Amino acid sequence: MTLHDLLGPLLQPAFHFGTVPTTWAELLGFATGAVNVWLVVRQNILNWPIGIANVILLGLVFLDGGLYADAGLQIVYIALQSYGWWVWLYGGEGRDDLPVTRTSRDTWIALAAAGAATTALLTWTLTAWTDSTVPFWDALTTALSLMAIYGQSRKLLESWWIWITADLVYIPLYFHKDLKLTSALYIIFLTLCVLGLNAWRDDLRAQAAPAPA
Repeated sequence: MTLHDLLGPLLQPAFHFGTVPTTWAELLGFATGAVNVWLVVRQNILNWPIGIANVILLGLVFLDGGLYADAGLQIVYIALQSYGWWVWLYGGEGRDDLPVTRTSRDTWIALAAAGAATTALLTWTLTAWTDSTVPFWDALTTALSLMAIYGQSRKLLESWWIWITADLVYIPLYFHKDLKLTSALYIIFLTLCVLGLNAWRDDLRAQAAPAPA
């Protein structure tokens, strides 16, 4: 049995939005993605293995839809998800005890520089070497997502703001590429990101509150 035999059924239509087919990969990506972000909001470490399943499914969807940077991003995501899983387990004072923190000025500068460079490089690559119809937006969302997943792996509060920015671009981008269910998923992501920002902010405030006598 070949890899195509295993993955091919995931790219078959599960149902249609009007005349636009929605594949099983997109449907399962919707489900695992929603659960993944909800678990991140709750700082539940199970978000990482579910996130790995999610990025594999969405990688198939993006490759099939011609979003090549986003498809390639999912491979990087697997490595970053594994890194985040390890940091959440062992990066705090004890196992599964990594605290929420603010993003330092130096970290912001490094993230902004890396994001700008990634966007420029990917835009050129997609324009020169692929038939992508949305090279800049594909590159920009890829760069923002990489910045956000790194911040999430370190439990940096402001990573939610980066996710929110990325989602505001992803929603119309996926709708434009006829990935209607994925576009709807990112509306849910956007809502969960706002909830996550508030929840992590409350956790940070609780850490700073003086302990009762």
